[in-house]
Amino acid sequence: QHMMPLTMARTGEKVIIRKISGNDDIRRHLATLGFVVDTMILVVSQMAGNLIVEVKGSRVALDKSMARRIFI
Repeated sequence: QHMMPLTMARTGEKVIIRKISGNDDIRRHLATLGFVVDTMILVVSQMAGNLIVEVKGSRVALDKSMARRIFI
């Protein structure tokens, strides 16, 4: 199964984070929001590539540039 960026996920889909790309600061920032490898997230909605996802019980808005760094 190929990895794909989170931007490819469909609304309502539950996905598992496989990889997070980017520099240490970006990865640390995403980790503090709950985005770590092997975590399940739910895509709540998306508009123009920007996403609202639920991770560990919290809803988080991600812009397209951040969502592209999260691979599922």
